Order: sequence, then C-alpha cells, then structure tokens
Amino acid sequence: MFFPASAWLHDLDPFLWRITEDFGVRWYGLSYVAGFVIAWAIIRWLAGRGAVAIPKERAADAVLILALCAIVGGRLGYALLYQPALLISFEKSFPWWSMVMINKGGMASHGGMAGVMVACFWISRGFKDETGRRVGACPPLHIADVAVMVAPFGIFLGRLANFVNGELLGRVVAPFGEPGPRWGVKFPQEALERFGELPEQQQHLLIGFVNRAEFVTDVMQAADPDRAFASRFRELLSRIQQGDAALARELEPIINTRAPSQLLQALAEGLIAGLVVWFVARVPRKPGVVGCWFLMVYGVGRVLTEFVRLPDAHLTTQHILGLSRGQWLSVLMVILGGVLAFVLSKRGEPMGGWLKPASPPAR
Repeated sequence: MFFPASAWLHDLDPFLWRITEDFGVRWYGLSYVAGFVIAWAIIRWLAGRGAVAIPKERAADAVLILALCAIVGGRLGYALLYQPALLISFEKSFPWWSMVMINKGGMASHGGMAGVMVACFWISRGFKDETGRRVGACPPLHIADVAVMVAPFGIFLGRLANFVNGELLGRVVAPFGEPGPRWGVKFPQEALERFGELPEQQQHLLIGFVNRAEFVTDVMQAADPDRAFASRFRELLSRIQQGDAALARELEPIINTRAPSQLLQALAEGLIAGLVVWFVARVPRKPGVVGCWFLMVYGVGRVLTEFVRLPDAHLTTQHILGLSRGQWLSVLMVILGGVLAFVLSKRGEPMGGWLKPASPPAR
C-alpha cells in the first residue's frame, strides 16, 4: 500500500461521472446503492441457509423497508436532535421543504437506528403470498439481528464516501505551514466548512489564493464576500480534483493537516463492528442478542472516534464530563446493549446461525 512521505492533500473527485458542475453520479450515492445491494444479497444467502425467517424471494422487500425507515429516521433524528429549524424551514426551489433536502446533508445515525427498529416491527409481521397467507412472521428482535448483520457493510461504504467527499472533518494534527504526519490528510474543504474557525492569517492566505492581489477590492467589497469566496474556491477545488497539479501545489501549504476521522470511523463502525457481529451470529442466538452486541461495539467505536472528529460546523456542541451529545447517546447505546443482552439471553428459543443454522432453509 502507498503511504506518502508527509500529509497528503485531499484531491479526490466526489463524482464518478460529472455531467455538470454540480450534477452527476456521486460516490456517496453509489455507496448507498452498493450497501442496499449487498444487504439484499446477504439476506437471500442467509434465507437460503435457513438462518433467517425472511423468505428468500422477499429479500428485496425487506431491504426496501429497512432503507426507507433508516433514511426517514436518520433525517428526522437529525432535525430533532441537532437542527429543529429544518421542520419549519422552506425554500423557493424544489422540493421546497428543507426536511426532505437530504442532498444537502444532515443525517443522524442514532435516528437511523430508531428508524431501523420500526422497520424490524414492520418486517416481522411477515409478507402476504399469492394466497393471502402471511409468510415469514417472526419476532421483531430476530429481524433486528439480521439488520445489524448487513448494516456494517453500508456503514463502511458510507464512511468511505464521507472521506471521498472531504466531509465530517477530523481535528487538526498539524497547522498549515508545518509538516504533518504521513497518516494525516489536508482537506481543502475546511476552507468551505470551517472558514470562520481558521486562524486569521490562514483566512487571508486562502483569500489571496482565490483572488490573488485583487482580493481586497474583488471580494472584501463585494455585496456578499463570503459567497463570492466560496463560489470561487469551489471552482478552483473542482479543478484540483480534476487533475490540476500546479494549483494543488499552490494550495497545499496553506491547508491544515487533519486526522482522517472518516477512515477511523469506517474501521470502528464498519469493519470491527461487522467482524464482531458476524462472529457472534455464527451460531444460533436468542433473538436480539446479536443486535445487542452491535449496539455495544458500535457505541464504543463512536465514543472513541468522536474524540478525533469535529461536530458539524453549524452545531454548538456542549460537552458534559468531556463528552459531546453524540458520545453520550453512544454511551447509552453501550449500556442498553449490555443490559438487554443479559436479559434477552434468558428468553425465547435460539434462531439464526449463519455457520450452523437453527432450522432448515425456509421454503
């Protein structure tokens, strides 16, 4: 694997196929599609082995319900927890209501999990076959176990897409002008997301980069200087992402080096959580136990990785005993997962088991 000698300037293009300046096929959207396809394939495979109660031919229906509830829950959770103004905010352009403008970002993972639990109750009711009889009915907690087996794949891909987009930035590990560690990343997007938080000297250097010697008259005296700067910087960043090496060399010295928090979260919330969940789920477990293990491992991962990840730029994050609101929610997840794992391990009959299923394949 290639490791640069020093911090690398992030120059990845968020578009796989750019049709216009702001429209095209984005890696972020593809990560969602890939996550849903992987979930569908895994559920079909598990159903074929008799490891899940969902009929094999209804795997697509189950994934659609999970996806819909996760997106609605994630968006609603973000609005309720972090930005209530979205609920009553409207704009002049389609789709008008700010709540449904998910293309502008704003999803809460804890809200998404609440949405998934709603989906689990929905799916657990079963599906009607051609005779009108319901098939695949089962305990909701069994569906929750299935959901947490497929979730790490989508989480992992989503965090990689966050990295490609240069969003959800990590904390500064070396200021601009100083050599950063080889594992660090210089995200130009900080000039758009975090401009007001940057040192005054760095702000002037960035404005100079955009406007050269004319920045005082062209930008400072503009009707909306912030928008003028942001628009021009996006244009230059797009050129860098499309291969302008000279422009990249000019920008690199005036960008801070940050921890690649997105990759750390992909590792903790996706890879490690997935490995633990699949290890626990290899043999039949009481319904809900696998899901509890996910809550605990995911929660620990979120608490640790959020020490190096910055909160969203528009949020005023208050810390209690050194932990942010998101970290405290994750602590509650860990506690809840541990208590429920103890309680649920004493109830019901074991189900699932991808390595050694508890029942023959569903027909």
